[in-house]
Amino acid sequence: MKGREEMLKSGKNMDWGTAEALAFGTLLAEGYNVRLSGQDCERGTFSHRHCVVHDQTAGRKHMFLDSVNELNENAGTFHVANSFLSEYGVMGFELGYSMESPDNLVLWEAQFGDFVNGAQIIIDQYLASMESKWLRQTGLVLLLPHGYQGMGPEHSSARIERFLQLTDEDPDTNVFANMDNVTPEDRQLQLSQCNWQVVNPTTPAQYFHALRRQIHRQFRKPLVVASTKALLRHKVAVSNMEDLAEGTKFERILGEIEEDKLVDPSKMRRVVMCSGKIYYELLEKRQKENIDDVAIIRLEQLSPFPFDHVNECVSKYPNAELVWAQEEPKNQGAWTYVKHRLPAAIRDENRVCGYAGRKTMASTAEGYIDAHEREQTRITESALGL
Repeated sequence: MKGREEMLKSGKNMDWGTAEALAFGTLLAEGYNVRLSGQDCERGTFSHRHCVVHDQTAGRKHMFLDSVNELNENAGTFHVANSFLSEYGVMGFELGYSMESPDNLVLWEAQFGDFVNGAQIIIDQYLASMESKWLRQTGLVLLLPHGYQGMGPEHSSARIERFLQLTDEDPDTNVFANMDNVTPEDRQLQLSQCNWQVVNPTTPAQYFHALRRQIHRQFRKPLVVASTKALLRHKVAVSNMEDLAEGTKFERILGEIEEDKLVDPSKMRRVVMCSGKIYYELLEKRQKENIDDVAIIRLEQLSPFPFDHVNECVSKYPNAELVWAQEEPKNQGAWTYVKHRLPAAIRDENRVCGYAGRKTMASTAEGYIDAHEREQTRITESALGL
């Protein structure tokens, strides 16, 4: 609590839990209700949220966001509920709640992303296709903790590939006819024609904006968040208050950081595209090895695919080879999704994107920490061309 207070006072180095609380709190202050359920979601599986604290002596509990109504008597209400291990039942309930209450931010969080397996029927039958089958929209948010940290096959993957496979966007058709003049209205139209959104944000500010835009849009679409584990307290994955201020927004793609001094874009040897926390491993390796001719691009939103932003970023490096890097196996993760969309985005048949990641696997991850660490090292070195 003291650490969070200092972040808010200074407006610097805010972590994931603080940005999430600010997203919830600002929506409450605007009069919207926020509802969150899932296993251990009061504390957060990884002890990052602590939106509810308990007085073990008196048996009372306190929710910090309840105090928002002191600022605005018309503030929304915040409801958070730890649920039992029945993903099918609980997610199904929240789906119905979100449909009946479209002006509420309704979230369901898995204890680990893999636990979404238990709700696969809800996802396949309803969440992915209810708009096309029954013309019913929902803004339900799925928070699925994802990321490879050597925790084994059951605590690594949120099965991003399943959601991407069910995206109804045509992989061979770039929806933007004029790539040089894509308007915000064009991007809104692209999303309105897609069945849902899949994002893998790498900064607290990106997560903040992704949650808020769910409510402030004029339509409702499900949001699947490959929510982080490794970046919850990462020293580099932080945001400042100005990153959340008026005039800022969710960025579907993040290009090179200004802090690293790299060669001229025309002399860039390689461009590595990735999504999620592996970005920080690639960045650390690049800095450690003093590499200055490899650019790293983050796809923060995978679905709908940011054709225009990818085109713009890749065009900056006309002579660089392209590589997609991921920590998931080759037959999982985003690779099978992006490799069909990159040609439509890049529009240059001479620029083919390579792959750096785990080989094809039946399991989502290795079962031993040593094997995991060897693979992570191999992937980052391969991606950077070492």
